[in-house]
Amino acid sequence: MPKTFVKGLLGFLKDLVIIVAAALLISFVVKTFLFRSFFIPSASMENTLIVDDRIIVNELVPDVFPLQHGDVVVFSDPGGWLPHYESPEPDLVTAAIDLIATVVGVGGSDSQDHLVKRLIGLPGDRVVCCDAKGLLQVNGKSVDEPYIVTTPKHEASSGMKFDVTVPDDSLWVMGDNRYDSADSRYNQDKPGNGFVPLDKVVGRAVLVSWPISHWAWLDNYAGNFANAE
Repeated sequence: MPKTFVKGLLGFLKDLVIIVAAALLISFVVKTFLFRSFFIPSASMENTLIVDDRIIVNELVPDVFPLQHGDVVVFSDPGGWLPHYESPEPDLVTAAIDLIATVVGVGGSDSQDHLVKRLIGLPGDRVVCCDAKGLLQVNGKSVDEPYIVTTPKHEASSGMKFDVTVPDDSLWVMGDNRYDSADSRYNQDKPGNGFVPLDKVVGRAVLVSWPISHWAWLDNYAGNFANAE
């Protein structure tokens, strides 16, 4: 075998090892510090998020950038909120996308261990259901929530009355599908009394990445909460 060929092959293998190592390092950094992908296992955030949607989550929130009212947040189970979900069997296209996402460090393989809800109450906020028009009140101000699912039978922002003050280092969260969401309201008998500790927050969901027909940036409707700040 010619020495030039061997030398070229060894050079190629060396470059390949460097490229793979760099890719793994970059993927580790991305997954650990920047962005992750999750799939949606339930209907609690419809119609904003549909079952099996894939979302991209900014992990710089809240450690680098602050949380805001209306953010769609991903967090690990505070304790007893989650039933056991079986991961859906993906089709070939979805499986390929998940594989690529895993390689680059944004795979959603642990989605079933996390929840996705909308942030309604920040530390120190008083959240009340509801005013005379059926709207939530945050710090005494009524909030119009155009993203929630209502029906002629269920017009109020919540079918359950409550009056809570969010403790320090905690959040009050609710699903957009208010009449089909086991959120803070329904977990007040669990550890934390329905509040989500800040250290359980993975990040803010910023984008629906799959399927293509659902691509969308996720709005936090900051203007709707402006009076409640």
